[in-house]
Amino acid sequence: MANLRLLPLVLVLLFSSATGTGDKGHVSAVVAEKGLAFAKDALIGEAVRSLTPLRLPGVEKAVRVPFLGAIRVAASNITLFHLDVRNDSTIHPGDSALVVVASGIRANLSMAWTYSYDSWLFPIEISDRGTASILVQGMEVGITMEIKNYNGSLSLSVSQCGCYVKDLVISLDGGASWFYQGLINAFEDHIRAAVEKAIPENIIDGTSKLDSLLQSLPRSVNLDNVSALNMTFVSDPQYGNSSIEFDVDGLFSSAVAKTSNLQKHPQLSLSCGGASKMLLLSLDEDVFNSALEVYFKAGSMHWVVDKVPDQSLLNTASWKFIIPRLYRSYPNDNMLLNISMTSSPVIRITSEKIGATTNADLIIDVVHATETIPVLCISVVVSASGVAEAAGNKVYGSVELDNFSLALKWSNVGNIHMSLIQGVIRVFLNTVCMPYLNSRLGHGVVLPAVHGFTLKDVYVLTSPEKLTLCSDVTFSNASRLASFPIL
Repeated sequence: MANLRLLPLVLVLLFSSATGTGDKGHVSAVVAEKGLAFAKDALIGEAVRSLTPLRLPGVEKAVRVPFLGAIRVAASNITLFHLDVRNDSTIHPGDSALVVVASGIRANLSMAWTYSYDSWLFPIEISDRGTASILVQGMEVGITMEIKNYNGSLSLSVSQCGCYVKDLVISLDGGASWFYQGLINAFEDHIRAAVEKAIPENIIDGTSKLDSLLQSLPRSVNLDNVSALNMTFVSDPQYGNSSIEFDVDGLFSSAVAKTSNLQKHPQLSLSCGGASKMLLLSLDEDVFNSALEVYFKAGSMHWVVDKVPDQSLLNTASWKFIIPRLYRSYPNDNMLLNISMTSSPVIRITSEKIGATTNADLIIDVVHATETIPVLCISVVVSASGVAEAAGNKVYGSVELDNFSLALKWSNVGNIHMSLIQGVIRVFLNTVCMPYLNSRLGHGVVLPAVHGFTLKDVYVLTSPEKLTLCSDVTFSNASRLASFPIL
């Protein structure tokens, strides 16, 4: 997707400062210790997912005993299905490479075993079979990765990768497993060697895929149909004690200029309203929807309303003619509006506006003496729309009600005519909900301005399924990034 391919641009502009002139890069990006730790955890997590399950080669051993016959023991379907990596894994920049070490790893494997014995003394073959569980403890995996500049892109290769298994315990199940435990233990060396061989091989294979991804990143980013940013790496990364620095050309050029070492990526030719901007960040509506889903699943979308501009609305007396039984059962009692989302809100972005649809349950609670009594539940579907604007280094928003619908879920105060309630709910949405949302959106979201640069002349554009922030970048401190923490 185009947004993923914009990641290098975003990282460079957010984590860089101006460098010197000459044949060096005009933008430098430094990944500091905390950033390396994040990358390490992400790589280890991905390695664990790619390594499980992992099928290992089987083994068979046969022994012929004079005058007795042949004994055959086999292990098959040896599968590594679980890896548990402790938090004491480390990452260290070396002189010209990154060294990642994960120690104290626990692994669980399973396998099937068979045993057979035949002899000229007996007319039939004696056999048995079962399964076994294998516990590996104290495993250590180390990898040394070299990152080089290759024709303006980053190339990732593995110079060293090894795996060491400290302890391995095989536990048999099925058959007369206790009788064969000693024979099966003879497979310990084979399984240990298979694990120590297979894990590095799979890690190296995964690293080659990551290398292909790095080299596929664009070396030229079209910000619009006028200008392009040269993202060509000009040298090998520079390794510090706990950081890595990348030097990028970083100069702007004509979007129509043809340069031999630049690649075309038409999907990156995103417009900023015809203006040339240094920073363009495009966000799919899926980003907003995923964020809303996280808050919904965390149970954060719940709101109890006990105060409204017209407080009489939260007294049963105001509902005397709308829900007569409510007033007869609880005369002049205060009420609470208990609102809970029944699903995550859905955001839809078009060229004209940002729309949202929300499904919620509105439960009316009556405060009777010291007791809070739920009396009524209404399903509410609300459609609203708004716009986003920028001022200074903040992005602001505003929203207004488009439409809503009501449906009765349950009632302890008799049958309810939704048409009678609709007017009250409309007043509540327009005088409580919309102003509340606008007050929150009106505070604005501060755009990041860190590590020696500030954002200038920010404005917001919407297009189908996308929201785009356009900005210039002004460097306020040209000192080297190495003196600043990154995250």
